Amino acid sequence: MSSNFLNPVNTQTWANGRHVVRCVKVIQETWDVRTFCFMADQPVMFFFKPGQFVTLELEIDGQPVMRSYTISSSPSVPYSFSITIKRVPGGRVSNWLHETLHEGQELAVHGPVGLFNAIDYPSQKVLYLSGGVGITPVMSMARWFYDTNANVDMVFVHSARSPKDVIYQRELEQMAARIPNFALHIICEKHGLGEPWAGYRGYLNRPMLELMAPDFLDREVFCCGPTPYMTAVKRLLEQVGFDMSRYHEESFGATPADARADAVEQAEQAAEAPEVPASDLHQVEFVDTGKSIRVSPGETVHAAAAKLGLTIPKACGMGICGTCKVLKLSGEVEMDHNGGITEDDEAEGYILACCSVPRGDVRIEY
Repeated sequence: MSSNFLNPVNTQTWANGRHVVRCVKVIQETWDVRTFCFMADQPVMFFFKPGQFVTLELEIDGQPVMRSYTISSSPSVPYSFSITIKRVPGGRVSNWLHETLHEGQELAVHGPVGLFNAIDYPSQKVLYLSGGVGITPVMSMARWFYDTNANVDMVFVHSARSPKDVIYQRELEQMAARIPNFALHIICEKHGLGEPWAGYRGYLNRPMLELMAPDFLDREVFCCGPTPYMTAVKRLLEQVGFDMSRYHEESFGATPADARADAVEQAEQAAEAPEVPASDLHQVEFVDTGKSIRVSPGETVHAAAAKLGLTIPKACGMGICGTCKVLKLSGEVEMDHNGGITEDDEAEGYILACCSVPRGDVRIEY
């Protein structure tokens, strides 16, 4: 098609950063799961890679709180985006969102970011494995391929506690009924009185998987769910010799146990460590606030800020969410991130404070 017949799009497009959005719709998906839909006051096209997530900037009981959630909608519906949240018993943020967030309310979001997505790992045959509310990123991927009429053969396997806990059930069934390249299989751990269920029961296992996707060894696998679920899936695939380079899982969530253990060990070692010579200390200067501090080798920019009483927003602490992005004005750091920052941002001098360790004196715009 000739470019003479194409009109340029003047609408603003989304980029990783802080954005103020407005809740425009709340959908009750199941008895304890709601979807919250957002738009900008001025038209913005929310382009993102299906499977990525955003971080909400909230204030709960007068305290700032950051929490990350996967985008459950598809970029094929570009003028809005949605997140789907399960109400967790005792969950501070999920309960606040269910009880407080309403249509017309504004809040700030950071993102989108995330390495777990359908664009960076293209394949013509995919297998989606999800458990509980872990369905959200793979639903975004499935919606994207469905809406764009992509030539992608999809097998969608979802595990839920019971029939009343199946998120997006009607939409999934409609997708499976309308196109031949979308095979749906739902597994319910149990079902109660008055809950008829003719589908799979129990937990995902090898015989089930071989029935649902006989060619699963030839597929790109995207997995998301509770940690025990993903651990069981990985073990199953490894036992049958699956090429694990084609296995992808949503890594965002609570800090893994081994990472927490490392943090405790580091804290204990720091308490026992001898005093570091002054010549080995690095100065971290925060230009906007006029504060600076000398830190030991291995300490992060975020830790330096905290010692000065400066609060750089942070959600994951693992270089995934991108919330703690700051501009480095000078100096060198070693940044060990997990996809929370783009190459363009790095080229402009931005770093993630939570996982950036100064190699020498550095100056930060904060």
